Amino acid sequence: MTSAAPHLSILDKPFVLDLFAGPGGLDVAGHALDIPSLGIEWDKSACLTRYEAGLETLHADVSAVRRDAFESLPPEINVLAGGPPCQTYSVAGKGAGRKALAEVKRYIERLMAGDSDEEIDKDLKNLSDPRTALVLEPLRYAIRATRSPNRDYRPYDIIVLEQVREVEELWKHYAKVLEETGLPDGTKYKVIVDVLDTETYGVPQTRSRAVLIARREGLGEPSLPAPTHRAYEAKEWNRRRDLALAQVHQSTLDEETAPEPEARQERGDDLQPWTSMGEVLVTPVGTHPGRDTPFLVRSNYGSSSDPGRRGVRSDQQPAFTVTGKISRFVVFQHLDESIVYEGARFSMNEAGMLQTFPPDYPWSGTAQAQQVGNAVPPLFGAHLLSAALGLPTLAPEALRKPWQPATEEQRAKLRSHGCGAADDCTARCPRPE
Repeated sequence: MTSAAPHLSILDKPFVLDLFAGPGGLDVAGHALDIPSLGIEWDKSACLTRYEAGLETLHADVSAVRRDAFESLPPEINVLAGGPPCQTYSVAGKGAGRKALAEVKRYIERLMAGDSDEEIDKDLKNLSDPRTALVLEPLRYAIRATRSPNRDYRPYDIIVLEQVREVEELWKHYAKVLEETGLPDGTKYKVIVDVLDTETYGVPQTRSRAVLIARREGLGEPSLPAPTHRAYEAKEWNRRRDLALAQVHQSTLDEETAPEPEARQERGDDLQPWTSMGEVLVTPVGTHPGRDTPFLVRSNYGSSSDPGRRGVRSDQQPAFTVTGKISRFVVFQHLDESIVYEGARFSMNEAGMLQTFPPDYPWSGTAQAQQVGNAVPPLFGAHLLSAALGLPTLAPEALRKPWQPATEEQRAKLRSHGCGAADDCTARCPRPE
């Protein structure tokens, strides 16, 4: 089921709590939709990016805030969102989370049955990788909200979660217990879960995400965002590319040329063509000078379960999934049909634009490529929030204007709130180790 996108939010004043907020993908989406948000983020550099961008932030451990500072959160928050760290579930990792799926499901059931946080925390220490337990935090926050006197024990109205596709099984278990068992106070939700491809929402990269959208009973049936763009199909692209090359080879006889991207994607439906790298990067905007086309990109990670297999795509295709290795992608520029040379690799500004961050988003601190790769694509996040709240779909153009960074005064105010001091971290901030 997909959303029909009515014009009024199902909530009078939506306010998002973004767990594991990263550099701000979901918050940028909220900004574009005129929805306030507060992000909780552990990584110092990601917080520096958020402060520079002017985003409300708590530099804190999500688990620690739930345990020790939940009552300090704004009581008007009514939308819980987040993308827990994926390293232990992703196929790119060692798989500790994937191996512990059955065990994590049992923890979900124990939480819904009302087991104490102390007992749960004690037993979670037995997991081989503590990051695996972070996928439980959204549920623990949902339960904690119903026990908060600062909120008058009011549950969240909306829950929006996204993760790598391997977490779909856990989101389905979330859905089962939220619908059938309900939170320990009796609150139940209507829930929908699926794996969505970001290029079908205008993001210029192929990226599959398991998503969960839940509405508290009484707020109507939840729905998934309706696709706006066609899916990218590698086999179909390769077939048509080979056909185009054959046509070019015969051009002296029949003057045929390679078909335009739109022709390559013709399906006879009303969806827009998927967005290519070239479409996003070719035009100068803000400090981005524009990137010459045509170009080829060779990824720095494997494909088809083969770590040594490096895929190659052209500017007329969407990017590979943007990860923390995006700065290592090799970009080749064409001099003519027979000569190719290695060009400049993607800048952080360009990498962010492939994630649909606005141009000139103020990436700060260290490990900026990792920040970009870990983020929720803002355009995809906007589609999720719009579907969850019943808002109109956001046009991609809304995120293609240069981002205006915070002023020095705004940054100092945000950091005073987020870290406890206007110009530095304090003892309350998480320690890097």
